[in-house]
Amino acid sequence: CINHGRYCAPDPEQDFSKGYDGKDVVVQNLRQACLFKVANESGKPWLWWDYVTDFAIRCPMKEKKYNKECADKVIQALGVDLNKVDNCIGDTEADVDNPVLKAEQDAQIGKGSRGDVTILPTLVINNRQYRGKLDRGAVLKAICAGFQETTEPAICLTEDIQTNECLENNGGCWQDKSANITACRDTFRGRVCECPLVNGVKFSGDGYTHCEASAALRCEINNGGCWRETQEGRTYSACIDDHSHGCKCPYGFRGDGVKSCEDVDECKEKLACQCPGCKCRNTWGSYECSCSGGSLYMREHDTCISEYMFEACRDSKNVKTEVSWGSVWVIILGLVAAGAGGYAIYKYRIR
Repeated sequence: CINHGRYCAPDPEQDFSKGYDGKDVVVQNLRQACLFKVANESGKPWLWWDYVTDFAIRCPMKEKKYNKECADKVIQALGVDLNKVDNCIGDTEADVDNPVLKAEQDAQIGKGSRGDVTILPTLVINNRQYRGKLDRGAVLKAICAGFQETTEPAICLTEDIQTNECLENNGGCWQDKSANITACRDTFRGRVCECPLVNGVKFSGDGYTHCEASAALRCEINNGGCWRETQEGRTYSACIDDHSHGCKCPYGFRGDGVKSCEDVDECKEKLACQCPGCKCRNTWGSYECSCSGGSLYMREHDTCISEYMFEACRDSKNVKTEVSWGSVWVIILGLVAAGAGGYAIYKYRIR
């Protein structure tokens, strides 16, 4: 104990005849509390974590280094003001309360009628008390446990804090290996299978066996899981990026739209270019049709016409258009004249 029995700790080695005793532990606890106070006042509270970790590594009891001399070296290496820490610790033999330890004890004592036995160092995290030997990893795990799944910060998901269940068998969740997309989301407590949001495209499904892009731009992600192929400088896709959200082979192909779409040979199956004088040549995804004798092929009618007839039809169409417009103007002018005459009769009462 220190301060005339006010602050005590058990013998760390459970042997009062040798080694360190509870007093050494209490002094070290007080040194930690004072270092946090000084570091916090300097705007660098994280130095407390560094001190606790470094002291445990550099000043172990087994090597007879669990003392003030070793602690001072750690404090100086961290750039903390050693004089302020010593002044905070004060005289551990004085018959007075230590303000730092008293504040720590007051924070631990409950509001009930039963007296509480307090042990330092102690932390209260998520309304639970952690006492005794505290290291950075254990305290950080306790803090991370207070977050709801999928809301924890990235530091809670590091390898030294928790195990990433998604690394083994993808956590049993859905995944698209070809697009490197997975529904497995690592959390501090384990993992959740949740269809992801990728590049603004929302996937929907149960997250375990099925996830499907369900929003606009779905074809931008792995072509929506549909067939796509490029040949002869042209690319065809079976992905439909509209309300139907399906896979359908494009015109000129047939298949399931997911695994395959085969080119339709319009020439062989006599689906096009069957007019007299037509010559059909199949292409990937389409066809080419030509006419003999300088004739022109009209794709919408699947027929060949001579160039002379094509020009005649075009000229006839233009003439008909001009005649039609002339007739319209004659009718309009006639109606205007009739209206003006009727108004004159009414106005001047011509008899």
